Amino acid sequence: MNTLTASTGLRGLIAAAIVTAFASSFAAAAGVDVTSQTVKFADLDTSSPQGALVLYNRIRKAAATACSFYIFKAETDLDRCVSDSTAKAVTRVNQAALFAVYNAKNKTHLPTLLAGPQPP
Repeated sequence: MNTLTASTGLRGLIAAAIVTAFASSFAAAAGVDVTSQTVKFADLDTSSPQGALVLYNRIRKAAATACSFYIFKAETDLDRCVSDSTAKAVTRVNQAALFAVYNAKNKTHLPTLLAGPQPP
């Protein structure tokens, strides 16, 4: 039986599979196609504070890039797009250290999900 481990295979699988739909709420409201960015992180140890910080910065940069494709009426709308998109991506990755970095850098904190396998 071939199983994935959190330290190697799972991170690679997540990195290959995660395509975060940034700006989706703004795009849907405007009736335009959703822009997405792939954020790869198989090269990082996302359980460490340093790896989580690097991933957070990559996510934030990708969110800014995705949101820049839309025309907003105000700069605050662009900022909200980047913030909301970043929060959605952090939630999808679902790593404790990444939640800690996000919460340290933002006024509005995300709850840590991290639901594991349920006992029988």
